[in-house]
Amino acid sequence: MDRTTRPLLDLTIDNITENVNAVNSTCDDARFRFLMERLVTHLHDFARETRLSTNEWQAAIQFLTQVGQICTDVRQEFILLSDVLGLSLLVDSIDHPKPPASTEGTVLGPFHTHEAPKIENGRLISQDPDGEPMLVVCSVKDTQGKPIPGVLVDVWETDSKGFYDVQHADRTGPDGRAIVQSDEDGMFYFSAITPVPYPIPHDGPVGRLLAKLNRHQYRPSHFHFMFNKPGYDPLITALYIRDSPYERSDAVFGVKESLLVRLKSVSDVEGYAEKYGVPPSTRLMEYDFVLVTEDESNQIRTEKALEAIQKQGVTGMKVIDGLPVPDVD
Repeated sequence: MDRTTRPLLDLTIDNITENVNAVNSTCDDARFRFLMERLVTHLHDFARETRLSTNEWQAAIQFLTQVGQICTDVRQEFILLSDVLGLSLLVDSIDHPKPPASTEGTVLGPFHTHEAPKIENGRLISQDPDGEPMLVVCSVKDTQGKPIPGVLVDVWETDSKGFYDVQHADRTGPDGRAIVQSDEDGMFYFSAITPVPYPIPHDGPVGRLLAKLNRHQYRPSHFHFMFNKPGYDPLITALYIRDSPYERSDAVFGVKESLLVRLKSVSDVEGYAEKYGVPPSTRLMEYDFVLVTEDESNQIRTEKALEAIQKQGVTGMKVIDGLPVPDVD
């Protein structure tokens, strides 16, 4: 298809968007071309709608520059920014739609790493001596209720003071994180410490943004989980402790009703103390996770994409791999 750029029009407030999109239309990647067309259109509409000033534009550029400058291998301020704006949860919900009764996803957060050690079921993941001991016992099943063995489950949490291991300058290695694998019955279990509420990093530009908005920087008590197995849609989620402070005002919009759990005591379940080798007074977190297959996820994603196209009244579009793209064939 010939996408030779046409000559630019005499640029005005009203036609600059049309001009930029025309120049970008020479891109051969239909999906990327579509993304850029919508991004430019919405950005320009935002500027026109708000009558964006030069000073405000410069402040935004400086803010984004500062966000990038504070990022390191163990701190991702851009993810944090996405989280506090609700974009992270929105994208996950769009890209990983779930059928009824399957486990919902939530935000990844900025503190996941790829250095968690793989451990056997039943091991301790936290070396924090001040944390309240907790036993985690969970199952992984498919949407038909069948156990799924061999699922790699990446788990991570803060210490008893509300800090992840990577936030400690003197850390010598990973702590409060591990990778376990579901057994032949779809079960996985390990010892940890009871999660506590904590503030997201607020010593950088995102923290200053929250302060400007008069928003608090706290997250409720929670525990992160990431599930991976070939043939299944990856799941990034977390379990939130019911009645934890900030349960209804999470700074990163991660809490969903289906992910709230009420902790029990190991002594509440007969035989657990002996079976898992922990004191009866140990706190207990239990949950049954339900994964969807890649085929199930792709089907729902395609259906949702078609619904979105129809709802928006957009023409000349088709869906490829669950994503809307211009139909230029």
